[in-house]
Amino acid sequence: MAQVGGACRSFKPHLLMTMAQIGYTILYFITEASFNQGLNPHVYITYRHIVGALVMWPFAYFLERKLRPKLTWKLFLEICALSFLGVSLTLNMYFASLKYTSPTFVASMVNTIAAMTFVIAVLLRMEHLYLRSPRGVAKTVGTIVSLAGVTTMTLYKGPTMKNFWGPLIQIHGNGIHESWLKGSILTITSCITWSMWYIMQAITLKRYPAQLSLTTWMSFIGAAQSAIFTAFVEHKPAAWKIGLDVKLWSILYAGVVCSGLIIYIQLWCTEAKGPVFVTMFNPLSTIMVALLAYFVFGERLFLGSIIGGIVVIIGLYSVLWGKERDQEKETMSPEEASFVAPGKEIGGSQDTFKNMCGKADNTKGSEVV
Repeated sequence: MAQVGGACRSFKPHLLMTMAQIGYTILYFITEASFNQGLNPHVYITYRHIVGALVMWPFAYFLERKLRPKLTWKLFLEICALSFLGVSLTLNMYFASLKYTSPTFVASMVNTIAAMTFVIAVLLRMEHLYLRSPRGVAKTVGTIVSLAGVTTMTLYKGPTMKNFWGPLIQIHGNGIHESWLKGSILTITSCITWSMWYIMQAITLKRYPAQLSLTTWMSFIGAAQSAIFTAFVEHKPAAWKIGLDVKLWSILYAGVVCSGLIIYIQLWCTEAKGPVFVTMFNPLSTIMVALLAYFVFGERLFLGSIIGGIVVIIGLYSVLWGKERDQEKETMSPEEASFVAPGKEIGGSQDTFKNMCGKADNTKGSEVV
């Protein structure tokens, strides 16, 4: 019995991250259904982050009461810039692209964020690249392969894969995507700004190491910024009206589950296993979205998306393998034989680990998706 309990504790992060990816998979389809019913993507982003902020605020207020540093004007402006980059700009482009492409394509493109983040970090000298080491070669080759997969998915659609039966679940509404190229450009641009947001988030967390509070601030500020932007591009008051239909459920689901519960799961798993562990589960959502889109919802699946998606995942795992080897080299002494995530106990106490490494890891962040 004790062994069973120990196994459950050991695989708890794996189960939680699998649940998180299932949650994201459902998000793509319920969001597409609400867009097909006429929900404006920018209105969706605004309402979603209002809900997310209201859900996160009590946890941030009570759980991080003693952890939050004093909020200065300089720090507040930095959080505003972070909110603009991660919420207002990135997510507005990202979910607008869903209107022009498909859930399978959008979910596949998320896998490029790890490689893009690596490229930006190298350019900003935040990441060191050793081309003479296997891990350096893996990160470089993986980045090139991922970008090749993105190019394939964008420029080559290929023939439609034949489906031998109709959709098991019909999503009503206008399912015709207006412009694949326009949607592809929006998705790629959003992934680039998303990667830049990760870099900036790591910098901000060093000065404001309260993850739940930072997420709440970004949701509140991002919702306000998105509301201002939406007011300029959407002049019909009817676009802001939400009834008791799929539009409301998609907003509540995204705000409570994705911007609330899943964010907490990711933070916990990052603290327990490290950020590389969390990122490695992204392709799981891509696979589930593709399977559901094709077999259950009857979405058209193009050969280019399949080929490009496989290439992107191969490149992603090459980059992640190199990053994990980097973490092992930085956090482990030569005598250690297995990987231990930052912040875990080595030799009996966490202080011993910190003394051995020289500093604690303060670069963990949260994802607002």
